[in-house]
Amino acid sequence: MEYKMDATNDLFLMIRSMDKKTTAKGLPYLDFMFCDKEGEISGKLWDYHEELHGMFEVGDIVKVRGTVSQYNGTDQLRVERIRKTQPTDNVDPADFVPSAALSGEAMYDELIGIANGFKDDDIKRIVLAIYEGYADKLKYWPAAFKLHHAIRGGLLYHTLSIVRLAQSVCAIYPSVNSDLLIAGAMLHDIAKIDEFDVNDAGTATGYTLEGNLIGHLAKGAIVIDRFAEKVGTPDELKFLLQHMVLSHHGEPDFGAAVRPMFLEAELLSELDLMDARIYELEEAIGNAKAGDYTQRLWALDNRKFYNHGKQEVTTNANLV
Repeated sequence: MEYKMDATNDLFLMIRSMDKKTTAKGLPYLDFMFCDKEGEISGKLWDYHEELHGMFEVGDIVKVRGTVSQYNGTDQLRVERIRKTQPTDNVDPADFVPSAALSGEAMYDELIGIANGFKDDDIKRIVLAIYEGYADKLKYWPAAFKLHHAIRGGLLYHTLSIVRLAQSVCAIYPSVNSDLLIAGAMLHDIAKIDEFDVNDAGTATGYTLEGNLIGHLAKGAIVIDRFAEKVGTPDELKFLLQHMVLSHHGEPDFGAAVRPMFLEAELLSELDLMDARIYELEEAIGNAKAGDYTQRLWALDNRKFYNHGKQEVTTNANLV
């Protein structure tokens, strides 16, 4: 985040948090925390009037004019003018939040290309139909609210990682049906699109009612049923794909509706767990100095991990 001290700055920023408050004299003001990909800065809009300044929400990307000065030892932006961004501003939301190393369009196109290469026409039809039905959101949706791949484009980033792992597994084990395993990988988290509320910047802000009451495993099976009827998918194949979605968390204690009951379902569960764990480990080790330990990781049995320093850890880069 670049700005000049004690000078007027015109900045494009995202609202990370915002509270409407009142001064000691009873005058309203907005207390902001702004951010972009490089950092954050607090801000104040004094003498706030909704009809004059407009209404804003957390996650909005805005153009701000104001002066940056020191307050209690930290930089603070005194907002003079503020508005939501417009299409003519040519602002890329990916510049304001942690994002996948590849663009959503590139990841989507690669996955569509893989699906077009399926030998099984029934698998090809249903996977392509589902991806085309969710195309717009797939290109920027995160894979989580707080845990692994909770970044803009994280859903396809996680999916493409597992698909590439699956391709390698299939090259080693010829008994694996590659079309089925890869199709399961492409569809296993598809209903996360229905599970999260996500702002335009690609950040999950919470769970939808459907996400809380049904969840992405059960909803994923429903999505497959709906599209299978549209494209005429045979029942057995529909059940296989639904089972992979319902079982990919492995154990009921981790949310699985049923344990994996065929080879490709078991492999999908293992690959999903491996990719999620590697992502969280890379994030944690990347924030620890060589010779130090990470913080304890709740998702990995509350263990801490040692950064041996023998290999540079580059997060969010295994697909580049």
